[in-house]
Amino acid sequence: MKYDVAVIGSGPGGYVAAIRCAQLGLKTAIIEKYNTLGGTCLNVGCIPSKALLDSSEHYHNAEKTFATHGIELDNLKVNLKQMIDRKAGVVEDNVNGIAFLMKKNKIDVHHGLGSFIDKNHIKITSSEGQESQIEADKVIIATGSKPASLPFIKIDKKRVITSTEALELTEVPKHMIIIGGGVIGMELGSVYGRLGAEVSVVEFMDEIIPTMDRTLGKELRRSLKKLGFKFYMGHKVTEVGSKGKTVSVKAENKKGELVEIKGDYCLVSIGRRAYTDDLGLENIGLSTDDRGQIEVNNNLETSVPGIYAIGDVIKGAMLAHKAEEEGSLVAETIMGQKPHINYLLIPGVVYTWPEVAAVGYTEEQLKEQGKAYKVGSFPFRASGRARASMDMDGQVKVLADQQTDEILGVHMIGPRAADMIAEAVVAMEFRASAEDIARMSHAHPTYTEAFKEACLAATDNRAIHI
Repeated sequence: MKYDVAVIGSGPGGYVAAIRCAQLGLKTAIIEKYNTLGGTCLNVGCIPSKALLDSSEHYHNAEKTFATHGIELDNLKVNLKQMIDRKAGVVEDNVNGIAFLMKKNKIDVHHGLGSFIDKNHIKITSSEGQESQIEADKVIIATGSKPASLPFIKIDKKRVITSTEALELTEVPKHMIIIGGGVIGMELGSVYGRLGAEVSVVEFMDEIIPTMDRTLGKELRRSLKKLGFKFYMGHKVTEVGSKGKTVSVKAENKKGELVEIKGDYCLVSIGRRAYTDDLGLENIGLSTDDRGQIEVNNNLETSVPGIYAIGDVIKGAMLAHKAEEEGSLVAETIMGQKPHINYLLIPGVVYTWPEVAAVGYTEEQLKEQGKAYKVGSFPFRASGRARASMDMDGQVKVLADQQTDEILGVHMIGPRAADMIAEAVVAMEFRASAEDIARMSHAHPTYTEAFKEACLAATDNRAIHI
């Protein structure tokens, strides 16, 4: 069969690229290795982890705060099987939704491993080993990523696990050791920490979520300690062992001192690696870097004309919404349009509670650039809405240009920060000043008032409620 465009991979980048291509009138096919569509995000990533985060947060509130609200419960307990079953239902609904969108947009779906024969011909090998072939004028590689590990760590998927297995546990760990203090580790650690697990985090850097503004890492660590988290910052893991139901992690601090931590589960969460294995890239003259990623130009086209790559298989933040934007960009580029992505303004979010969200430059980046800037911040403990909901941890921090007052970065940790960051993205897309936001009316009482107050603080220290 011949297509205008073939997309390899059906995650957020791939399926959005396919839909946008179809909307623009291109005959489109999508190739997916697994039996379900949606990629890592929908099946073993964003969606299932958020489902468990919500369930665990409900339990945590029932245990810790309901009595204060005047709600009394007896015999509260965790039914982990039901939580996992609900999560599976959420995943199924989302996956079925993507399948519906493929049919609605008349996109042909081919299940099997896609690999290049040449730049215009793709072999599809089913899970039963049957082979077929399609032809396409253009190809978009959107095969995503997989959990990374360290050479000396043996992932047995039982006691030494990745995020995939952490979403399917049949028991609440007694003591979960997490290697890596990044987004995935903090989110999944929160799930089981809320359900009663002891959680220890071993992080090589000096702060958790190290790619974000340091203020956010400090605030999140302070909040997670209230859940009982223990942190081993600046520690290098040297050995991971598993025997029976016990795992052991050995790590060195910066002084060379050795610490050994024992638990019943070890979650290896040190990032992700591009999934470009078995694509037959060598057949079209493409190679990858040491992280498995493919080099592209500003239009996300590889060195082979007509072959594009998006999402986790190229450089940049490994975020579903970044991949979606790139999917649309490639589709529109193929049709001769002139789309644009401002990568600086793609927000990052950590779905712990309090949530963490950020967009633009961090304070550390501005210092490194030698940029003259000013800072305004506002704590949620001073927010009437946050006091009413008992969500007083965290703050909003605004960085603005010292001369022009243009907002350069917004960093939030607090209730519903994942949703609130959108206002900052809109403001920065239109190059708003802190004064612009400060003069906009924000409904009272809302969490978003904290953003306005932080902007007031950045403009001549005019915050009203602190």
